[in-house]
Amino acid sequence: MSPDSEPSKTLSVEESAGAALAAQKAMGLDKEGIPLVGGARVADPPLEPTPEFLAELQRESEALENETPQAILKWAVDRYAPKFTMATAFGPEGMTIIHMLAEIAPETPIFNLETGYQFEETMQLRERVRERYGVTVEYKYPKMSVEEFEKENGGPVYLTDPNRCCFERKLRVLHEAARGWHAWASAIRRDQSEDRAKAPIVGWDKKFQLVKISPLANWTKQQVWSLIMKEEIPYNPLHDRGYPSIGCQPCTRSVMAGEDERAGRWSGFQKTECGLHN
Repeated sequence: MSPDSEPSKTLSVEESAGAALAAQKAMGLDKEGIPLVGGARVADPPLEPTPEFLAELQRESEALENETPQAILKWAVDRYAPKFTMATAFGPEGMTIIHMLAEIAPETPIFNLETGYQFEETMQLRERVRERYGVTVEYKYPKMSVEEFEKENGGPVYLTDPNRCCFERKLRVLHEAARGWHAWASAIRRDQSEDRAKAPIVGWDKKFQLVKISPLANWTKQQVWSLIMKEEIPYNPLHDRGYPSIGCQPCTRSVMAGEDERAGRWSGFQKTECGLHN
């Protein structure tokens, strides 16, 4: 070292973490390594959540508040196709929307987040959708297989940190899948949970940065199942065995009489959502 050179400095843990975060931001990434700009903001042409655009979405949501799910979906297709898509977990609400889209716009791209932990009964619905509607649901996969993921983390992450497991196996994948789309359909209902109670029909999805359309927001569980029975829409047989809400197999149980329909998700943890809708 020359006499004029300054001695190197050893960074503290806090300084090192701060430097890493600054580097990530410089590369356009957040602290989790997710691009700060994604979804519709990197589409061609892009959509930006300006105050004017957000006000427009609010007006459209209010105008659609009393419309049927079919009318809402037709509006979404007319407004956003071919940059309109749907993510599905093959729940009863999702199967209902798939049924409607098969009649309104069967060319709509639909995908599923294949975490590697899904029930076999859930996976079989993909083939039933293809047979019934001629629609192939695309699987979106995490970068690592279940075996690789668990080996890297010393075992199943869902046992100790289900939030991180959901993030790595679902949210990170969904951030990538959302890039380039203008809007997508969500199958949530307002009466499912407190987190979903104020969901608009149309709104800006801040987390995934595109327009989120929830045609079943003001429907009830009874309305969903009435249509399933009437139209003989395929559904997961686990629903007949006490599983009203189905996610990944390790983190889903059947519910008991009187329990909330999402009580079987992440039982034993202070967790009710995977992070997609909250």
